[in-house]
Amino acid sequence: MTTIIDQLEAPVRVNGNPGYEWTPPGSFDELDSTLENFFVENQQSQERKLAAKLPDEQKTFRLGEPLRREDQFEGIIGRSASLREVFGQLQIVAPTDSTVLLLGETGTGKELVAHALHKRSARRDRPFVRVNCAAIPSGLLESELFGHERGSFTGAIARKIGRFEMAHGGTIFLDEIGDIPAELQPKLLRVLQEQEFERLGSTQTIRVNVRVVAATSRNLPQMVADRQFRVADRQFRGDLYYRLNVFPIRLPALRERMEDIPLLVRYFTARYATRMQKSVDQVSIKAMNELPQYSWPGNVRELQNFIERAVILSPGKVLRLPLSELNQHNSLADIPGQSHGSRLTLKDAERELIIQALAETNWIIGGLKGAAARLGLKRTTLISKMQRQGISRALA
Repeated sequence: MTTIIDQLEAPVRVNGNPGYEWTPPGSFDELDSTLENFFVENQQSQERKLAAKLPDEQKTFRLGEPLRREDQFEGIIGRSASLREVFGQLQIVAPTDSTVLLLGETGTGKELVAHALHKRSARRDRPFVRVNCAAIPSGLLESELFGHERGSFTGAIARKIGRFEMAHGGTIFLDEIGDIPAELQPKLLRVLQEQEFERLGSTQTIRVNVRVVAATSRNLPQMVADRQFRVADRQFRGDLYYRLNVFPIRLPALRERMEDIPLLVRYFTARYATRMQKSVDQVSIKAMNELPQYSWPGNVRELQNFIERAVILSPGKVLRLPLSELNQHNSLADIPGQSHGSRLTLKDAERELIIQALAETNWIIGGLKGAAARLGLKRTTLISKMQRQGISRALA
């Protein structure tokens, strides 16, 4: 049976629009797809024209559209230049077995990046083991990382396999590596260099094949400098730092990639609306424009929690953003000279200045060119402050 479609020879344009053209002898599915695209775009165009006539308070931004492939990388959402640079670094280093050190403020997505490294590596089908070094008491961390034998300490009623053994053949993610106790750092350094260790209470050496990804929100180079002057509780071995710092990747703070906020709002709204069985799929354009005015010191994690709270508060289709909370935070004056996520107490600032002055004067305290004169203090006053802050010269 011959139809009128079969008799067409020249390309057919829907409503004369060259952007929606069907060229015979194409299939009915192709023609159907062309018509569908035209009608969807035509409907959206009509909606945009109607929206343009509304007051600013009533104009909305559609959230229901799915994210494009180029807007995400292994679950990390964004298209900003700073984040694309991170994606490029991940693609370069992921196929290797090299140690990676992730640097960035709390809430920037370091664990997501660690997962992405694992998924893009040859170890993707092997274990991915996460350890939060700050969440485990220092007295238990050695046992947690390296395991222990039965009877090695009070309460050790059975042999325990450590996280490094569990990660054999795969990847271990050491989160908050800057919080690892000083007495445990040499053993960790040995694992990184030799891929071997002994369980607590054992003399048998265990060899492992593990890729290490570490992360921290702390300033490790400064902690290495602090160790030189024996600043209490802020020490990090230089050799361990250099061994971890094979391939550092710095994750940008959210305030450095504000253009990603609309994508993140769309992603988190869809996630929580689905979870709560709500039909939230729009947000006021005016409200959306308010979000980049806030500095987001908690980064993506803070935005995520903010959107979850907004979905809870939204009874209809329009997302109700509790902007008053952001205005309240913005009204709190920031400490002059301090960036978000790195505010120091007065005691910390004093300690930093003393350490810097000692380093610059080669530990000379008195005299015209000494640290005391540089700080505008008497020699005895500086010594008193050093004792109170727990600063003493490192032994040669």
